[in-house]
Amino acid sequence: MATVSAHKPNLTAHRESLRLPISEITSRLVNLIGRKLTAYVGGVRDVRAVDRWMAGRELYGQAEPRLRFAYQVVRMLSEREEPKVIQAWLIGLNPELGDRVPLRLMREGNIEVIAPEVMGAARAFLIGG
Repeated sequence: MATVSAHKPNLTAHRESLRLPISEITSRLVNLIGRKLTAYVGGVRDVRAVDRWMAGRELYGQAEPRLRFAYQVVRMLSEREEPKVIQAWLIGLNPELGDRVPLRLMREGNIEVIAPEVMGAARAFLIGG
């Protein structure tokens, strides 16, 4: 598991992920990672669903907690990285995660189980550059 520094670069990201309306979370995710990756983490194949979410329509299933968590990770990474790097980090094999893909874990995994692993990997990436 990744080590965590004393400095926690994710406090703002955490607060925003809790406080912002899901329509705003979705819009910000689209700006940082695009519609396709946002749809993927939200558990849908059709990017038109993302447009509906941004317009304030209700999400279904586990989409909301997954999008909020994805936003927290992406927002934290965006403090130091460009969107293309964040996208590559999300879809690439990650050695901190046992060569698993962070975005796939966020879509398919049990959030309570994978969240600490993914956050630790994101922090390790930020610390290690």
